[in-house]
Amino acid sequence: MDDFVLFAGSASQKLGSSIAAYLGCELGASEMLRFSEGNLFVRVLQNVRGRDVFLVQGTAFPANDNFVELLFWIDALKRASAESVTAVIPYFSYAKGDKKDEPRVSIRARVCADAIEAAGADRVVTLDLHTPQVQGFFKVPVDDLYALPVLCDAISAKGLEDLVVVAPDAGFAKKARDWANRLQAPTAIADKRRVDHTESAEVVELIGSVEGRTALIVDDFTISAGTLIDAARVVLERGATAVYAAVTHGLLAGEANERLDNSPIERLFMTDSVETQPNELSAKVEVVSVAGLFGEAIRRIAGRESISVLFQ
Repeated sequence: MDDFVLFAGSASQKLGSSIAAYLGCELGASEMLRFSEGNLFVRVLQNVRGRDVFLVQGTAFPANDNFVELLFWIDALKRASAESVTAVIPYFSYAKGDKKDEPRVSIRARVCADAIEAAGADRVVTLDLHTPQVQGFFKVPVDDLYALPVLCDAISAKGLEDLVVVAPDAGFAKKARDWANRLQAPTAIADKRRVDHTESAEVVELIGSVEGRTALIVDDFTISAGTLIDAARVVLERGATAVYAAVTHGLLAGEANERLDNSPIERLFMTDSVETQPNELSAKVEVVSVAGLFGEAIRRIAGRESISVLFQ
């Protein structure tokens, strides 16, 4: 691939290598150093003058360090005279901060968008933003890819029978219907109550029937696994015969993996958008790669082709 160069930051080395394998190219040469006081230093080790550059860098674990590293890579590539820099962000960690829903709080996603643009990014490619309107915080083009087809294919390959797709809350109901349409299954909606910012919520009710069916709880991300496990408990109480779960971004912080091990969830499907996990993943986790999805998007963008086919 002579028409573009692909780099990967320290938070996405594995995914970056998988994308490079899909594209039949090598990752660009680079290095990142972390000094004793915590400062980061990045350096591009090859000529990128006049080239279209794609940089893969997630922003989780640690979110702030990896986000700042992303900014430094964009700046370094622009100062090295790259023709364009596309930031490929598998997990945009501050996307939840999309509104001022209480007094005296920051709209964090907007601040991050401004910083990415100020660093010099010409385009952003990401995956399942928590709220699609975050795209509107950018003045540069944003492609928000969907993991749904990739995860649905992995789930369909398991041959699970009598599926019912369960949204963990009303806010995810519309997306859950997209899952259901893809899997040709009915839907149900869990009623979730959240009272503070402690990353925990309680599922208190279920709308729809799951009796005698295999429940698949779907969401865009999970941190503590608490909502998934609460929903699993409720659907089993309502007569579901088995429970599976699928999320795009599996962060699984703290005791999440232990909770998952002790939960009735038989399998949690999640993508490889987050690879800097602080803990060993539960044996119940099955990681499904989105390297092909990102690789195809990069190939098409570099070739000035439409990527609309990836959203079907």
